[in-house]
Amino acid sequence: MAERLFGTDGLRGAVNAAPMTVDVALRLGLAAGVRFRRGPHRHKVVVGKDTRLSGYMFESALTAGLCAAGMHVIMTGPLPTPAISFLTRSMRADLGVVISASHNPFSDNGIKFFDADGYKLPDQTENEIAEMVLNPDMAWPYPDSRMVGRASKIEDAGGRYIVYTKSCFPTQLTLAGLRIVVDCANGASYKVAPLALEELGAEVFRLGAEPNGTNINDHCGSLYPEVVAAKVREVRADVGLALDGDADRLIVVDEHGNILDGDQLMALCAQAMMARGELPGNMLAATVMSNMALEIFMREHGGVLLRTQVGDRYVVEAMRREGAMLGGEPSGHLIFRGYSTTGDGLLAALQILRIMREKEKPLSELAGLLTPFPQKLVNVRVEKRLPFEERPAIGEAVARVEKELAGRGRVLLRYSGTEALCRIMVEGEDEDRVGLYATDLAEVVARELR
Repeated sequence: MAERLFGTDGLRGAVNAAPMTVDVALRLGLAAGVRFRRGPHRHKVVVGKDTRLSGYMFESALTAGLCAAGMHVIMTGPLPTPAISFLTRSMRADLGVVISASHNPFSDNGIKFFDADGYKLPDQTENEIAEMVLNPDMAWPYPDSRMVGRASKIEDAGGRYIVYTKSCFPTQLTLAGLRIVVDCANGASYKVAPLALEELGAEVFRLGAEPNGTNINDHCGSLYPEVVAAKVREVRADVGLALDGDADRLIVVDEHGNILDGDQLMALCAQAMMARGELPGNMLAATVMSNMALEIFMREHGGVLLRTQVGDRYVVEAMRREGAMLGGEPSGHLIFRGYSTTGDGLLAALQILRIMREKEKPLSELAGLLTPFPQKLVNVRVEKRLPFEERPAIGEAVARVEKELAGRGRVLLRYSGTEALCRIMVEGEDEDRVGLYATDLAEVVARELR
């Protein structure tokens, strides 16, 4: 049952369609309150959101459920996902909640949780919450009427987060003299990201900083880095930064308008951290989606790439388990565990800018550390989410492609955590062959999983 509620990054879906309905949100608030209410003392929950129109109704429904369960709710208004993680820790709250569908269009929304330490909840805890939500006969253990919670707003939440992110940038450095284009995707960072950069001395050109409730991620932000690239060339900026709707991921553009993805940024940061002695075991954590070129880069520089399943929370879990201090995904989630417990686009941007300042070189000279192998990703809509090993034809097709690649490429099949899709990724040195392999595999998967 739990699998039908939570995906790889919380609950997500189309607004006013199951499971993203206000009645589910109300039950989520009740279930989370019951799960995290311990003992007689008052409990606090920090609730933030992005700029979607539907955020208001989900905020109200969650707040009602949490207060009914005996939790005090502190609402921040629109703030980046990592800001809620930070505020949950700094305010000694028992739980953090983010209402956001990240890079999805405004018509979607989602809900995800952070524990008291600012980490996303493990699968087991999410399953416990889901069981309560999906149980139609759930008898809620409501507290005495004197113990219900109250809701309040915190007016300076954005300022607190700005101070925190600036504290992660070396005090002896400034951004004075740098021209920076920042695209906030008309999302949660539309105020805090430009202000933080300006307070550090940069000249900032804003894009995607006028949210209206329906324009989040609408041809802006990290999904459309060519918009930032064009602006960088137009204003002759030193760097362009593209964030997504909830600002937990980052795509960077150099001064020539060249787009750098998460793998290229991880290589740059890993090299700098190894040189500073800040990367224990020279270890970098990344998902199975990271390009093989990153793995080769780490090996050639005396490091190791630790691979995890897709999802930044799985990267964080592996980092905590293995003691890694840097991790991320090619989509632009970058986790600097010395500073944060989750992906943070603004914080990551400051670490890139730190390297530029310390080296006093343009980004184009610093970032050309790896040439990604050609990669083809095909999404196949499926009716059945059967284990791949139960369909021998799929295994045989994958084996044929892997034999052809002869150790100089990879094949990855996985189901989407939020949609009825099978994602097929083929990677190799020859772009034309990679495309043919992906097409052939897609045909087999579509036939076998109808």
